[in-house]
Amino acid sequence: MNIEGLRDAAKLLGAGFLLFQWDLVCDYQSQKPLVQFAFMAGMLLGGFLYGYLSDRFGRKLILRWCLLQLAISGTCAAFAPNFLVYCFLRFWSGCSAVAILSNNSMIVVEWTRAQSKAMVISVITCATGIGQIILGGLAFVFREWRTLQLVVSVPFFVFFLSTWCLVESARWLIITNKPAKGLKELKKVAHRNGLKNAEATLNMEGLRETMKEELEVAQTNTTLLDLFRTPKLRKRMCLLAFVRFANTMPFYGIFINLQHFGNNIFLFQVIFGVLSTLARSLLFIVMNHMDRRPTQMLFMFLVGISILANTFVPQDMQILRVTLGSLGIGFIAASITSYSVHSFELIPTLLRAKASGLELMVSRFGAALAPLLMTLVVYQPILPWIIYGVSPIIAGLVVFFQPETKNLPLPDTIQDVENHKNFLRKVNEKEAYIKVTKL
Repeated sequence: MNIEGLRDAAKLLGAGFLLFQWDLVCDYQSQKPLVQFAFMAGMLLGGFLYGYLSDRFGRKLILRWCLLQLAISGTCAAFAPNFLVYCFLRFWSGCSAVAILSNNSMIVVEWTRAQSKAMVISVITCATGIGQIILGGLAFVFREWRTLQLVVSVPFFVFFLSTWCLVESARWLIITNKPAKGLKELKKVAHRNGLKNAEATLNMEGLRETMKEELEVAQTNTTLLDLFRTPKLRKRMCLLAFVRFANTMPFYGIFINLQHFGNNIFLFQVIFGVLSTLARSLLFIVMNHMDRRPTQMLFMFLVGISILANTFVPQDMQILRVTLGSLGIGFIAASITSYSVHSFELIPTLLRAKASGLELMVSRFGAALAPLLMTLVVYQPILPWIIYGVSPIIAGLVVFFQPETKNLPLPDTIQDVENHKNFLRKVNEKEAYIKVTKL
């Protein structure tokens, strides 16, 4: 969400004198991007740090801590006495924000049966689009930036308190050699789902027998390097990293192109949210009828085609250019969501949070490179846009080399990835045992 831009608009339209509060004018105006840099740097650190801690201490604990951290840092930012303190608080907000997004998705997906994962992730990502719409409306109503900061930060205290009833991922508990706690969480969820025979079905003997191999490898500690030690997992990670990079870079290219909406950043934020939500809703329908790979390839090709088509549209045909740019925003929102579904299904539970942090770092490189490519206009005006358009098409072809994962359960260990045939043989037995808790 472009909250920094909305704050700038709120200052300009509702309280212009605040531009001078921290002397961010004239020679010091260049310091304003430091706020966005601080937030992005926080996201990089948070992706690595909390990715490691999530795999070490659990999804629920880190999610709750990050909700509290975001609530405190965001609220304190509204009372920041100077620019340096404000940047520091935005840095810590970025650290927690990225972990909230990833852990929220992980804890939900790891409790979801294979057939429902696409629906669940689509709903989660649609919620982000709705959040963008709400943010645009709030920024229009609350023009004073400190008030806006408070309005978007204080609700996170409520979110933090509401997470007391969350259950930890049973998958993570079992894989990290905590079968007793995992069984307790399984029974808790089964009880909430109204399954009266859960006590008879769920017991330690059955759990140990069904997940014998997982419990054996649970003794092994993992590091970020384990993502690249074995050939199949290394291949998956490298391909995922390239696709994430190629997804992020054109997103910012399209974002630049959509500035033709004008100076009404409130309207832009709402329209962006609407387009993203509609595209992700369409994606859910498509994924019900198509496999993961062709779905992802389809939307990445559409992203590239929309950008390349826009490249050859004359500048005076603004309506057509904005329409193609808007379609591109929708296509890339759907592409990123389909990527998220496929990524969750390709990486084992033991390393999923670490992989998420690494993918985030790669995406930030793509975001950093996107504006730098615009310097190529001095050689050829359409050259940056050709690169923006070709990169998702190439990434779409790369997706073909990933395995298909539709309707398969999540892999839990590195062995599940490396010995795929043996993993498929375990599927029916394991699903029959734990399906009493699934959505």
